[in-house]
Amino acid sequence: MASEAAAEFPGAGAESARVDTWIWSVRLTKTRSQAAAACRAGHVRVNGDRVKPAYALKPGDEVRLRHAGRDRVVVVSRAVRKRVGPPVAVQCYVDHSPPPPPRELTVPLAVRDRGTGRPTKRDRREMDRLQGN
Repeated sequence: MASEAAAEFPGAGAESARVDTWIWSVRLTKTRSQAAAACRAGHVRVNGDRVKPAYALKPGDEVRLRHAGRDRVVVVSRAVRKRVGPPVAVQCYVDHSPPPPPRELTVPLAVRDRGTGRPTKRDRREMDRLQGN
């Protein structure tokens, strides 16, 4: 029975895992270094407390992560130390995150072609108009 769990969830034999490794393993961030940087910057809270990257995470802990302009609130259901596939990753936590804002409400950014130089006064007025200023 233990071998079945190990085959289904690689690295799941542990009772705890580092918070930066777990965030990366369940695909909340793209890289482990991004997860560690988020911890060092204070964007990761476990049960309401800011934590360092080496904090030992256990099942039942609530993790709040601010990443890529979005707040994620998840409860750990399984501690994994190895990166797992997306179908397995969603089984390792319960997501209580607020839904992302609709695309219509996000402000469009003015995008300029590379190598066009500094914006002219006319360009700046158009960018201000797009941003609603």
